[in-house]
Amino acid sequence: MICRTCGGALRSRVTDLPFKVADTSIVILKGLPVLQCSQCQETELDHPVMVEVERILASVDQTTELEIIRYAA
Repeated sequence: MICRTCGGALRSRVTDLPFKVADTSIVILKGLPVLQCSQCQETELDHPVMVEVERILASVDQTTELEIIRYAA
């Protein structure tokens, strides 16, 4: 696959990513499978992973300032 930002090659890897779910609430998903550009380091999520991420983020308590969740699909 090709990066939408710079045209570089996307490679599969596992990383931790933060997601802002409310004005004062951040969720860090650990062990998230992503596609990362070898040139600009931009990340993309495959559709099945994004569906699971959306499910996880919809279930978090948005009053918590910071929550860390291990991704497990």
